Amino acid sequence: MYTRDDAYAVLTEFTRSESLIKHALAVEAAMRAYARKFGEDEEKWAIVGLLHDFDYEIHPDMERHPIKGGEILRQRGWPEEIIRACMSHAPYTGIKRESNMEKAIFACDELCGFLVACALVRPSRSFDDMEVKSVRKKLKDKAFARTVNREEVYQAAAEFNVDLDEHIEFLIQSLRPIQEQLGLRKISDMQQTA
Repeated sequence: MYTRDDAYAVLTEFTRSESLIKHALAVEAAMRAYARKFGEDEEKWAIVGLLHDFDYEIHPDMERHPIKGGEILRQRGWPEEIIRACMSHAPYTGIKRESNMEKAIFACDELCGFLVACALVRPSRSFDDMEVKSVRKKLKDKAFARTVNREEVYQAAAEFNVDLDEHIEFLIQSLRPIQEQLGLRKISDMQQTA
């Protein structure tokens, strides 16, 4: 069985972009938190979070990502369940999301990226004081983080059968412990230096 360290090695082998690595870490944390909530295999779900975009830098288009990434993982002997979940995060692959893990990766991917973007423009640059209502307001602003597909955010929450506000709050909570790894700050750290 492959480990989180194996997945991280694959991620960093194919990904040089610091922002893409941070995105993978954010989705990993969200997936791990949801696995814990549902009593699922945390390691497996975390691996999917780390690997879902590992090939994006070398295949930055819909014709190849994540399909070519799936081929790479298959050649290296990764389990089909992991490969399928990674590929299912992209709606255009045509892979129907069936398992909770597949629905979770779709639900966490776009929203994690959006939440980090929201935190980066906050005066605190932190998740510590982020509220759901401010995230919802930013979702309505089409000019903000315009590469985030809003329709996918709404569709993913519906497929995952979670209330969007509860999903946003859950992800904020799951990202707080790693916010410094994501280039954000803890408010308690800022208060100590003030």
